[in-house]
Amino acid sequence: MAEPDLNLLIALDVLLAEKSVAGAARRLGLSASAMSRTLGRLRATTGDLLLVRAGRHMVLTPYAEEIRERTQNAVCEARSVLRPSASKLALATLERTFTIRSNEGFVEAFGASLIAEAAAVAPLARLRFSPKPEKTSRPLREGLVDLEIGVLGEMGPEIRLQTLFRDRFIGVVRKDHPLGLEHAVTVEGYVSFGHVVASRRGRIGGPVDDALAELGLERRIAAMVPSFSTALAVAQASDLVALVPASFLATQSGFKSDGATATLHAFELPVKTGEITVSQMWHPRSERDPAHRWLRQLTRNVCRERAPKLTGA
Repeated sequence: MAEPDLNLLIALDVLLAEKSVAGAARRLGLSASAMSRTLGRLRATTGDLLLVRAGRHMVLTPYAEEIRERTQNAVCEARSVLRPSASKLALATLERTFTIRSNEGFVEAFGASLIAEAAAVAPLARLRFSPKPEKTSRPLREGLVDLEIGVLGEMGPEIRLQTLFRDRFIGVVRKDHPLGLEHAVTVEGYVSFGHVVASRRGRIGGPVDDALAELGLERRIAAMVPSFSTALAVAQASDLVALVPASFLATQSGFKSDGATATLHAFELPVKTGEITVSQMWHPRSERDPAHRWLRQLTRNVCRERAPKLTGA
């Protein structure tokens, strides 16, 4: 009996993840026709259609759903077998791209340090920071990213987790704002001004609003923007109050230990919102990968070295 072509496993893994011939072709760098031929070979090898059309989209067959995770694990295990053992990992010659999924606030606060530290010992390695439009474990489960950085969201029970640092939200206004002249901002003063909030998903409410509601108060959200940097720019040019993580503000030019820049003033919130626990998350298939272990340790070290300076933790 002829041995099966194990190269088909890689194509099968990508097809089951993308649920699309065109999407799989893009990821593998193949033409759509070549990917279609590969799907035909996979159907002949497995004796199953694997992908079938449902309206304008393709869906997995029951058998494809059944083998999806097994296929993914088999491909990852095969790759790990072909990588150097821990004792043979040579960072100086490591050529690999690591994808880190995080929001822009983390990249601005820690990205430069991570890149510099990685380049110092692994000059041929590359860090790719990927945006995080939603909280989901899919990119980790499907091997699209190596690390997920952020607050624990809708992650599956198998996802590994390690705390990096604890952050907190602070208020920010322009330098000559009336709130900047107060020794301690009161809750009444805080809600007397309009607010600008940063949200990629357009969400208005949050922990601050919940804390205010317990006091029978409500702040007026005058604007929503997609990023913390945009929120600061709006606050700097208006009377609106911005809400940003302390770690993010600390990366802004001219930041001082008293929470001020040449054009901005930061203050502690007049309500308690609790700390934000920022973690790194990864799939268990990467647990014993020497290069991945190095990346996790590097990320942990950089964050723990800089986080106390940035957040007062």
